[in-house]
Amino acid sequence: MLDELRRANRGTRVQYVMMVIFGGLCILAAFAPFPDLIRITTVGTLFGFTAGLWVSHLIQVLRRAIDAQQSDIQTAAETQ
Repeated sequence: MLDELRRANRGTRVQYVMMVIFGGLCILAAFAPFPDLIRITTVGTLFGFTAGLWVSHLIQVLRRAIDAQQSDIQTAAETQ
């Protein structure tokens, strides 16, 4: 798994690191000794950032896969 992370492009690695940071902060905030309203707001915000990064990453992976498939189809059509 570490080899896959090392082979990933810089943008992907940055997204993974940010997801881990915001996810970890979300967990820490859930157990922090803050008043309930502040804790709920903080956890919700951090979880929103984490989920947003995850969805963004999935869209980028899907876009790259579509581009690669279209490139393969064009290459196959040109060779025929």
